Amino acid sequence: MLKKLLFGTCLLLSCSSLLSQTIVSTTPENKKVIIEEFTGIDCVYCPDGHAIANNIANNNPGNVFIINIHQGSFAVPEPGERDFTTQWGDAIAAQTDLQGYPAATVNRHFFPGQSQGNGTAMSRNQWTSASNSILAEASYVNLAVEATMDAPTNTMTIHVEAYYTGSSPQATNKLNVAILQNNTLGPQTGGNMGNNYNHQHRLIDLVTGQWGEDISTTSANDFVDRTYSYNPPGDINGVPVDLNELEVVVFMTETTQEIISGNAAPVVLNALTNANDANVMFVGEIDPNCTGMTEPSVTIRNTGTAAISSLDLSYNVNGGTSEMYTWNGNLASLEATVIDLPAINFTVATVNTLNVSVEADDFNNNNDGTEEFDAAIGTDNEITVTLTTDNWAEEVSFNITDSSGTVVESEGPFQQTVDDNTTFVFTYTLADDCFTFNMVDAYGDGLTTSAGAGVSVIDANGVNIYPFNGNYGFGFSKQFNTDEQLGVDEAALAQIAIYPNPAQERITISNAETAAVEIFNMLGQTISSRSNITSTEEFEVARLPEGTYFIKITLGEAVTTEKLVIANR
Repeated sequence: MLKKLLFGTCLLLSCSSLLSQTIVSTTPENKKVIIEEFTGIDCVYCPDGHAIANNIANNNPGNVFIINIHQGSFAVPEPGERDFTTQWGDAIAAQTDLQGYPAATVNRHFFPGQSQGNGTAMSRNQWTSASNSILAEASYVNLAVEATMDAPTNTMTIHVEAYYTGSSPQATNKLNVAILQNNTLGPQTGGNMGNNYNHQHRLIDLVTGQWGEDISTTSANDFVDRTYSYNPPGDINGVPVDLNELEVVVFMTETTQEIISGNAAPVVLNALTNANDANVMFVGEIDPNCTGMTEPSVTIRNTGTAAISSLDLSYNVNGGTSEMYTWNGNLASLEATVIDLPAINFTVATVNTLNVSVEADDFNNNNDGTEEFDAAIGTDNEITVTLTTDNWAEEVSFNITDSSGTVVESEGPFQQTVDDNTTFVFTYTLADDCFTFNMVDAYGDGLTTSAGAGVSVIDANGVNIYPFNGNYGFGFSKQFNTDEQLGVDEAALAQIAIYPNPAQERITISNAETAAVEIFNMLGQTISSRSNITSTEEFEVARLPEGTYFIKITLGEAVTTEKLVIANR
């Protein structure tokens, strides 16, 4: 997901300063309620939970706000169903001691005798009384939010203000900004509407990351002013982001738990000023390549007032010969679509750039898009595939194809029951060529990694073509090149290990002697950096909030970026 965040900050020690609030009240108020509802499309009692939460909000207009978090086993889609999950839901649920679905927290507060377990999650029969209790409490901070969306530039501007009418017991609070989408049709067991159940208040993103932005001015009369610039993606997990149906919910927490208060606002769309405006939002990610051929995709949003029925696109790789493609269809104003472009051939470079452009229209500043991708990894000719099956071995198979598309090696489908929960090791000696490893899961749910299942592809020198993993849905394809050995720096990077991952207190980076390391969060902010590290370097991560981070390792001319997850505290 592409996301740009800009911060405008105003921190005032008293309301008598030159700058002052514009949208937040300075009069003491009671707390507003944030209901975080844990739900899923296959949960038979979840529609009843939706109705209860909506009833609470309707009875307390402007004081109760709902965030529906699709998470857990009931949220996992069957093949062909919409996937409403996000990268954020599991960590939020993990701190609630949730025992069943639907469940919800009310301001992430612990209500003795009302919880499902020993945490903040409650069953639906407790939500109303818990909400009424919170609404009766005084709040020491007021919040307000307003948001606008400029579709041609794909920029949402979110303005948040907080005013402390009293002092927080915590020196640091956390400001959270959530993006929700309403009126999304999809499946819902128990909803009696097939695939046309209307999903509301659906969490799609957290602008301030997993646990929010730290706020250090938390005393009486302190004023906080933030402006965020956010670029919505065209879709999340293949579900289109509808600019007409977005809202923003903000809330302040004392830690990652207790929510003090919050507020919400719809996202107001700026008026469209152009009749014809095809917006190149994103060029699809391209895996490392050695075949010299790729089939690109591009997301186009119509940010003009007139429907688009035909669109000419041109595209090239590395500035080479351009291919032309004409898309025909019906793209209404503000709708987005993914266009799959025909294959294009190119000469592979170490780093490659796909360039996509649409024809000139009324606003040409959004007519171009690019995507960089690397050459496929160079490997030894000897390849080892290690596969540990789960309880459904009969769904699993794989093959290796050469540059002409010919299958040179294949295994599976494996035998039901007999091959379940079994580790297989296959070693192949391949010719000099560009190969593709193709993993297939017939059901579309990958391998159960929690039970130790997964697959890895490694060459004789220990170079990871595909590190051990099972989360691949219907499957994946990974190219590697036995005709081009790694350079010294690339070979060294291939041996680097980061563990444990997920982590809790600290991580170790091994086999990266003299490398430079940078750890940054989902906002692109640098958390930690070191240069000229040792062969076994430890990094403390105990103070980092749970969530997803990235580790960039630079060794000579070679660079790699790995994902790091902080979880399970």
